[in-house]
Amino acid sequence: MCYRLLRHSGASRVLFLVDRANLGRQALREFQGFATPDDGRKFTEFYNVRHLASSRLDMASETATKVHICTIQRLYSILRGEDEYDEALDEKSGFETAPTVPVEVAYNSAVPIESYDLIIIDECHRSIYGVWRQVLEYFDAFLVGLTATPGIQTFGFFDQNLVMEYGHAQAVADRVNVDFDVFRIRTEITESGGTVPAEFVTEFRDRETRQLRLERVDEEIDYNASELDRKVVAPDQIRTVVRTLRDSLPDMFPDRKRRDDGWLQHIPKTLIFAKDDSHADDIVQVVRQEFGLGNEGAVKITYRSGESGDKPEDLLQKFRTSYPTRIAVTVDMIATGTDVKPIECVVFMRMVRSRNFFEQMKGRGVRVIDSDVLRTVTPDASAKDRFVIVDAVGVTEAELHDTVPMERRRTVSFDKLLNQIGLGSTDPDVVSSVASRLARLNRRITAEDRAELEQVAEVGLTDLVRAMVDALDVDRQYGVAAAEAGGDPTPDQVKATGKAMIGEALKPLSGNSALREKLIDVRRSYEQVIDTASKDQVISGRFSLEAADRARAQVESWEQFIEDNKDEITALQVLYSQPYGGGLSYDDIKELANAISRPPHRWTPETLWDAYETLDASKVRGSGHRVNADLVSLVRYTLGETEELVSYPDLFDERFEAWLLQQSNASRSYTEEQKAYLELVKDRIATNLGISPAELTAPPFSTQGGLGKARQLFGAELDNLLNELTSALAA
Repeated sequence: MCYRLLRHSGASRVLFLVDRANLGRQALREFQGFATPDDGRKFTEFYNVRHLASSRLDMASETATKVHICTIQRLYSILRGEDEYDEALDEKSGFETAPTVPVEVAYNSAVPIESYDLIIIDECHRSIYGVWRQVLEYFDAFLVGLTATPGIQTFGFFDQNLVMEYGHAQAVADRVNVDFDVFRIRTEITESGGTVPAEFVTEFRDRETRQLRLERVDEEIDYNASELDRKVVAPDQIRTVVRTLRDSLPDMFPDRKRRDDGWLQHIPKTLIFAKDDSHADDIVQVVRQEFGLGNEGAVKITYRSGESGDKPEDLLQKFRTSYPTRIAVTVDMIATGTDVKPIECVVFMRMVRSRNFFEQMKGRGVRVIDSDVLRTVTPDASAKDRFVIVDAVGVTEAELHDTVPMERRRTVSFDKLLNQIGLGSTDPDVVSSVASRLARLNRRITAEDRAELEQVAEVGLTDLVRAMVDALDVDRQYGVAAAEAGGDPTPDQVKATGKAMIGEALKPLSGNSALREKLIDVRRSYEQVIDTASKDQVISGRFSLEAADRARAQVESWEQFIEDNKDEITALQVLYSQPYGGGLSYDDIKELANAISRPPHRWTPETLWDAYETLDASKVRGSGHRVNADLVSLVRYTLGETEELVSYPDLFDERFEAWLLQQSNASRSYTEEQKAYLELVKDRIATNLGISPAELTAPPFSTQGGLGKARQLFGAELDNLLNELTSALAA
């Protein structure tokens, strides 16, 4: 924007107003590195850019300078003509250094009101509309504000003039930002506080000097969660959170290399938010101990870092560009605006009450970075396709934030989500999750893979994701519905319009089975590297051979058992005559389970399942605790009726989702309360292969209102509904 105004619109000078000095230095680097669109030369080859570092300024000698970068507190000092300026004020934000009463500005002939044609206010959600207002209103210039988190006061200052809005989902779809996951850590002391027992000799520490003294307490000292790390410091609470973070990083980043002890070989660049400077000191010490890092590996970057001889800007630059510094602990200094692209993990060890501030802090992780540049600081990272928020205080569960992860069906596989799209689902959670995973895939794939996908799709992958995100935008849905209705639409009209918009955006995906299959294949090709690195090395050839031999013998014995007893055991009779198991009862399955558990076999559904998984895990889906009903899946797979061995509960989940979709397509919708009750019914059918109204009087239904609640929710249709569900799920 600055380049276009200076080059093509006759602007004479631009002021870029920053929140803090380190953001000014960052802005200067951006101007110096910006390649102009005309011929690719750098911005500073055309125009002089100056980061103001004095309290004196005479515009008469600035004719050659086209861009000034400055903080609002320094600009105020310049307008007042002060001879001296405390440089420490620039290292803090104008919000923190603001005086208690609004400032007043008089005319300064050295800096006339026409000095700037345009003032760009970075981080305009703070500092500008309170006590500093007259500093901006002094100049006869256009004002443009930049912020990721505008508040009521921001809109008020700019007269409700929103020029452009660019949301998180749109930025992820366009590969401008990355999406995020949330990893929650809870500890007893974090949530409930603790007690220092009476007669206990404990340490007391001066908050400023950190000098310690020992004293025996006369009575119990109770403290709650809000007093933690302020009134009372519990080292084990910090240690427990940090240790959990360390041990959980391999789960958060499963594609990264591990050491022999199971920890990550290269810790992702991690930023931890502390409550105050003292809390930051405590966290840094524990992080160094638990992660085995030296003084350079884990650092504190706050306004007070300079007191120990390390300039905050130097520490920040090392964190941004060098390998050794893996973890930085801060309070507010890196909370807003600061650009550290390699950050892949943002840890909250402090609560935030301001929605705007939380969004800014969270924004430290969304920045994209070239994969080759990322690998210079984190060697085993293939690409930054998302970051992880580690919430140790419950900030993500508070009513603070507007931006939510696009990923909303984390436990549902990509294959199943695409299958639901293929069946015609327009569920916003399903569509948003697919868009999130496509956006992540879009950041990882090679140019060749992208070309192949787009040839099958007949649309760009970025364009497909963006269309899905736009269709999910409730504001867009409302606008289209309003245009169609010729006025304010009803909620039902908005809902119908939204469904139609989503369906239209999904056409390249829902109507193209070849594309869905190609996406699955491409995604698996990238996941294969992860599986090889983390699993294959821990199985020896000898052990694998013995295990396979045992499994093969067990499967052969099981096949012979079925053949020998197909006319003797009811369940086998039914499955032979009706391969899909229609008409089976729980008693039939229990009879089969009892038969296989007797000598000489002593089988359980789990041992048989493990045997098939050992022989060919690629054809087995659904791990975990086995139920007797899984015998239906085992028999059908053994008889060759299915190509995959799928756990019965998982199979029921898929059938249940398909049934709900059929109901929706038939204009039969259910409330969330009804769906929750139907989930219980589905789970009962999955284990008992059927259900009767009488069973609704027992747990778990009795805890949800029992048969009476079911009658209230479904009325006279209850009996028919139970029969229909049983037929659809247990057929």
